[in-house]
Amino acid sequence: MAIDNNNPLEKQNNPEPNGSNSEASGRGRKKPRRDGKGSNTQTNNATAKKSASKTQRTGKGANKDSQVFATTALDPSLALGDAAEDAAAYAEGGIKAVGDQRIIPFMKLEKPMGILSIILVIGSIIAIAVNGLNLGLDFTGGVSADVRYEQSVEQGDVVTALADNGFDDAVVQYLGTSQELLIRLPPQSDNIDGLNTSLSEALALPNNDVEISNVNIIGSQVGNEIYLSSVMSIVLALACMLGYVALRFQFKLALGAVLSLFHDAIVTIGVFALFGFPFDLTVLAAILALIGYSLNDTIVVYDRIRENFRRVRGISPRQTIDLSLTETLRRTIMTISTVLLVVLAMLFLGGDGLFWFSAALFIGLLAGTYSSTYIASSIPLAMGLSRDDFIVKVKPEFEEEIVTFNDPKMFEQE
Repeated sequence: MAIDNNNPLEKQNNPEPNGSNSEASGRGRKKPRRDGKGSNTQTNNATAKKSASKTQRTGKGANKDSQVFATTALDPSLALGDAAEDAAAYAEGGIKAVGDQRIIPFMKLEKPMGILSIILVIGSIIAIAVNGLNLGLDFTGGVSADVRYEQSVEQGDVVTALADNGFDDAVVQYLGTSQELLIRLPPQSDNIDGLNTSLSEALALPNNDVEISNVNIIGSQVGNEIYLSSVMSIVLALACMLGYVALRFQFKLALGAVLSLFHDAIVTIGVFALFGFPFDLTVLAAILALIGYSLNDTIVVYDRIRENFRRVRGISPRQTIDLSLTETLRRTIMTISTVLLVVLAMLFLGGDGLFWFSAALFIGLLAGTYSSTYIASSIPLAMGLSRDDFIVKVKPEFEEEIVTFNDPKMFEQE
C-alpha cells in the first residue's frame, strides 16, 4: 500500500529512516528545555571546564583554591557547595574574574600603616601644642605695602635693604612682574606718614627709583578673626565631606574618608609646627586644596569598592578591597606623578611667593597617597563592611494582611 506523505497521520506512524525526523527536531531546537537540561547548560559547563584547564596549563593560580575561584567566577552555577565558596573566599592571591589579574594584598600592611598613622597624628598634635605655629602676618597683623621700581629687581636685594634699615623678617613677593612687589612687615610702632618715609629710605636702591603706592596696617584683632575663620573653614570642609560621602556611598566609608582627610591636614600642619615653617593664608589654601585632592582620590577607590562588592562574588571583603586597590593602583600612580611634577616646579621655580604653598602641598600629597589606600579603606573594613551594605533590598510588592471584622448581626442573634 502506498504511503501518502501529505497525510500527517501517515507521517507520524511511519517515520523516515536514518533518523531524519530526530535530526530535524534537533536542529530546530535552539532553546533549552523547560526542565533546564538544554544545550546552553552543557555549553556553559564545557566553556568553564575549558577555561579552568587553560588556567592550569598556563601556571597562573596553580593552587586548587584559585582554580575553584576562577571556575566559579565564570559560571556562578558551578559553585554547588559551601566548600567551594569557602575555599575561594580564603584563597590568598586569588585570580580576578576578568583578565587573570593577580590581586596585590594591600591589606597585609594594614596594621603597620595604621600604627604609623597613629604615631604621626599624635606627634603632630604634640608639636602643635608645644611649639605652636609660626603664624604669618595674615594672622598676627602687621604692615603691607605695594612697591613699584622703574627697573627689575631681585627679591633678595629688597630683603637685604630692608634688614639693613631695621625692618627685619620682611616678606617680599612679586605682583605679576619683577618690578611690582608686595612687602609684608611685622607690626611697627610708627604711624602711616612716618612709615612711608622710613620705607622710602629703606627701599631706595642704586640707579633704581622706587614708588610706594599703598601702605596698609593690619591690626592683631583682624588677624585673630582670620585665624578663627581659617579653623572654621577646615572644620566645615570636613563636615561637608562627611555628609557627601555618607549620602553618596555609605556611612562606614564616609567615616573612613573624613578620618583620612583629618590625618592629611593634621600631619601637614604638624610638620610646619615641628620645623617652625611660616604658616600664612597661602599654606591654609594649600591645605584646603589638599583636602579636595585627597577626597577625589578616595572617591575613586570607593567607587571601585562598591562596584566590586556588587559584581564579584565568592571572595571575602578583604579580598574585594585588595582587588579594588589593585585596579586603581595605575590611576593613582599616574595622578600623583603628574601632580608632584607641578608641585616640584612651583617649589623650585615659583619664587618665595609660592614656596611654602608648594611645600605644604608636597607634604600633604605624600601623606594623602597612602592614607587613601590604607586609612580610608581599612577603617570601613574594621567596621564590618560587607556586600550587604551595597545591595538595595527591594520590599515585596504585595504584603499579606490579615483583616478581621465583627458582624453586628451575630451579636444581635446571641
